[in-house]
Formats: sequence, C-alpha cells, structure tokens
Amino acid sequence: MSRANDSSAKRGKAIQELAVMTVATLITAAAVFFFLVPSHAAVSSVSGLAIVLSNVIPLNVSAITMGLNLILLIAGFLLCGHDFGFKTVYTSVILPVFIGMFEILLPDYTSLTGDAALDVVCYIFTVSIGLSMLFNMNASSGGLDIIAKIMNRYLHMDLGKAMSLSGMVVALSSALVYDKKTVVLSVLGTYLNGMVLDHFIFGQKIKRRVCIISKDKEEQIRDWILHTLKSGATIYQAQGAYDGVVRNEIITIVDKNEYQKLMQYVIKEDPEAFLTVYNVSDMRYVPKGGADGKG
Repeated sequence: MSRANDSSAKRGKAIQELAVMTVATLITAAAVFFFLVPSHAAVSSVSGLAIVLSNVIPLNVSAITMGLNLILLIAGFLLCGHDFGFKTVYTSVILPVFIGMFEILLPDYTSLTGDAALDVVCYIFTVSIGLSMLFNMNASSGGLDIIAKIMNRYLHMDLGKAMSLSGMVVALSSALVYDKKTVVLSVLGTYLNGMVLDHFIFGQKIKRRVCIISKDKEEQIRDWILHTLKSGATIYQAQGAYDGVVRNEIITIVDKNEYQKLMQYVIKEDPEAFLTVYNVSDMRYVPKGGADGKG
C-alpha cells in the first residue's frame, strides 16, 4: 500500500513540475513575442539570435528558434553526454512552439509600447519571472545554457562567465543587420538582463552568515537563536589580539526575515556586541567520504 502511495505521490509531483515548467515557458515565450521581437534587440538568448537571423533567413522567429535549439541539443548530447535530461529537452522544444502559437494568433502584432527601449525593459522583467520559475524547478530554457555547459566542459570556463560571453556575442550579432542604436540597445539589454536575473534567481536564495561576540549576553543570545528564532548555531572560541581574553563567538546562518529579527534582538539586548555579516549564496552538506559519498 505504501509503495502505491509513493508512486502516486511521485506521479503527482511530476505532473505538478510539468505544469509549472509549461507555464514558465509560456511566460518566457510571451516575453519574446510581445517585447523582444518588436524591439529587434538581440538580448542574450537563442531567440535574440533568431530575431537577427530572421532578417536573412525567410523563416519565422519560432521556426529559427526551434532549429537552433535542436542543433544545440544534438551538440550538447554529443559533446556533454546525457547531462541535459528531459526538462531541458522539453522546454527547448515547447518554447518555439509557444512563440509560433503567438505568431499564428497575432500575425499583425507590432509593439505594445511603441518604443524599442521600453520593449527591452519589459522583456527583461517578464522573462526573468519565467526563467526564475524554471530555475527553481532545476530546469532551463535550453539555448545558451547548452553553449555555456559546452564551454564549461571544454574550455574550463565558469558557467556564469560562459553565459555572459555567449550572451554578449548574440547581442553583438545585431550589428550584422541593424543600426548602431539597436546594437547598443542589445548590449545594454544583455547587461541589464544579467543583473535582473541575478536578483530574481540568486538574490532570493542569498542567506547571511552572522558572527556575534558578546561580553555578557552570549548564552542568552545563543538560547534565543536556538529556541525563539529556531535556527542552528555554531560556537567557536575567539581570542582578542589586544587583551588576550578568550570569548565564545556565535555563528548562525539566517534568511532575510530571520536576519532582521536577529539584528533587532541583539541591538536591544547587547548594543556593545561585536557583529560581522557575510552573504552566503550556496550551502550544501558533504557526506562523510566526499561529495560522492564514497570513501
């Protein structure tokens, strides 16, 4: 009976993930069709490159995007193995399908704002919603992500730098068919797009590592963190270089809301406490024996 329940739960979770991925990809496709295509800007995406190529290839943006995504998927499987999985294949295929659907439903669409710069700004904020949803599902829209993984594997380049480099190459490709204003808009849009994505995707996951040294309220602060804030903590011994006194240093990692509560409490209870704060963007537990769990 428990196996049947587990199977049903996994099936339900898979359906839920598929639904969220579909909605996220639809949002991304809407951002491309309603804002990126009218602006003619090639902003850091395969769809942006497709917009440039549509000027020399007699095909719709959706058809070119599909062709580019399929080529990149094949290259990814050949060069990087089966690291991309079902999610990347699914989103890479349905993204141009959704763009094509908009092209059929609204064949005479031009621009919602009537201004290329505003279109790019609207695209950046709209596509960030869709991409952040995909990121939280451990998925992506394919395209430049695949190029970045290939560059990471064979050129040993950091994924973030590889994404930025490939995105800037796409932006500069607009110089082949558009004027200087559109090229500048593409480059600035690519830069702003990276900043907004960092905020939407990584900024929401940033936690803070707070180190606290208190002369008289160390035990009280520690108990408050454990029992009221319901957070973990680690105690280290720290010796002052000037007076040589050994005191306990409390170290805890908290999210944005917990950080505000912690600061208010410490300032109220011990205004003279010494605090240092660091941003933490990634935390993980490494099992005994290494990251692969083997001895």
